[in-house]
Amino acid sequence: MDGGRRRLLRGAALMPLAVGAVTAATADVPDLPEAPAGRSPAQLAGDEDYWAAVAAQYDLGDEVVMLDNGYWGAMARPVLQAYTQATAEVNRGNAWFGRVAFPQRMREVQRQLAGFLGVGEDEVVLTRGATEALQALIGGYNRLRPGDQVLYADIDYDSTITAMRWLRARRGVEPVAIALPEPCGHAQVLETYAQALQRNPRLKLMLLTQVNHRNGMLLPVAEIAAMARARGVDVIVDAAHAIGQVETRIDALGADFAGINLHKWIGAPVGVGAMYVRRGRVADIDPFMGDPDRGIASRVHTGTANFAAFLALPAALAFHQRIGTAAKRARLLRLRDHWRDAVRALPGLQLVGPDEPRLSSAIASFRLSGQVTLEQNIGVARRLLEEHGVFTVHRDGLAHGACVRVTPGIFTSPAQMDRLVAGLRGLAGAA
Repeated sequence: MDGGRRRLLRGAALMPLAVGAVTAATADVPDLPEAPAGRSPAQLAGDEDYWAAVAAQYDLGDEVVMLDNGYWGAMARPVLQAYTQATAEVNRGNAWFGRVAFPQRMREVQRQLAGFLGVGEDEVVLTRGATEALQALIGGYNRLRPGDQVLYADIDYDSTITAMRWLRARRGVEPVAIALPEPCGHAQVLETYAQALQRNPRLKLMLLTQVNHRNGMLLPVAEIAAMARARGVDVIVDAAHAIGQVETRIDALGADFAGINLHKWIGAPVGVGAMYVRRGRVADIDPFMGDPDRGIASRVHTGTANFAAFLALPAALAFHQRIGTAAKRARLLRLRDHWRDAVRALPGLQLVGPDEPRLSSAIASFRLSGQVTLEQNIGVARRLLEEHGVFTVHRDGLAHGACVRVTPGIFTSPAQMDRLVAGLRGLAGAA
């Protein structure tokens, strides 16, 4: 064996050590103070000095007040540094890195993710996002027979609704759509799904979105899944907006299948998600387009992915855990309540989304009274941006009409929420 080849193989053997080095470096964030001891998440949520220190870990532009953080989560500086370092390493190693060094590095990343989620390493596989995972789960679910029914709701994500409807052509089943009441409380949510189960005795599969992207409702998934399980109905959970924002043990949801996003509330680089299949259920999802059966890894085919984005995931998990999901949730709910409480009694404005804390998330929406079309809400979001410098996004698909979505991040300040409030007062007064 020549010396050059010997050096390459020796380098491949040593390279997996680098992922541990990256993780250790990013787990220590010297500029981010430890949360004060003995304080509950609710108490910490109002500590503006602490959250200013958190915000200082993000390199964000000031062109607008960014309130569309539901699209994806900005990377904190330590995560961006890990991503940049990994990008340089991948670029330097090229195909040799991808074929020789990366697979072992990837296994370590997946091991860390499984530990974070509280699941087995054989129950999770990385994807490019929740959509990829959910479409593979829905399309690959092979326990359906012609004449069976599948259920989705108006709060579910557009691409998953499309996939559920596609099952008519793929599996010969009947898609059933339901709409959640507006406004909607915990009891009404459960009753809506209970009635759907009762009215549709041929149901075999149900899609549940834990936190939806339209009005931000935090669905009581475990309770609904228990009702479904009692009737022999399987559940696929869209957990894209829940992981990192809500204390969630995947195995406690009562569902055997889930799609996960890691570039939203975990703050990984764009293009990182995961698929979960409970141990013992992988055979109920077809291998992707005839791939050889290799367990959960063959249920999705990501192709050549962004190696560096996956390698930066441990840094994102470390930064997230330094703050903690409970503290994040408390802070985000405080920011949500800040703007909603300030405009609740405003004539001409309708708040969209739940009021109960147990159904609430960072995401909430509104519409101007009587303005329910997509075009009208596109116009409202445009006016907020052009007249007040506040960036939000329109959402369509709710049975009761389109709306404008507001999503703060953990780096958002109360002063920025006040900019939104001022803008809403202006719009409502002019409506």
